[in-house]
Amino acid sequence: MSDAFLTWGGDLQVSACGDIVVATDSSVWQQRILRRLLTNFQDYIWQPDYGAGLGGFVGQPASKQVIEATIRDQLNLEPSVSQIPPPTVAVLVEPNSQVFTDIGYVESNTGSLQYLSFSLGT
Repeated sequence: MSDAFLTWGGDLQVSACGDIVVATDSSVWQQRILRRLLTNFQDYIWQPDYGAGLGGFVGQPASKQVIEATIRDQLNLEPSVSQIPPPTVAVLVEPNSQVFTDIGYVESNTGSLQYLSFSLGT
């Protein structure tokens, strides 16, 4: 079964033929990584340990080191992310509480280097 192409906070996309667009290759894994990082901790009742809850850091006095460590911990739990070499995580916290993240990792099934960038906050 295929995964629907669905960006976090977005909506399903429809192709020119009227079919729902499916995620392929790396986009499947990136969607899963984003879901893990942005899902609030303990929001899934059947998987209470799932989710990093990164949105909870916005507006809080959290340090970039804590956010980076949280992301690394969650990436260690993601089967699509190879641990050798370890993923790279860079976080920038702006004075207005906006958080920017850049993640580099190797896909475990293809061995290809992937990058994922996103921001949190206003």
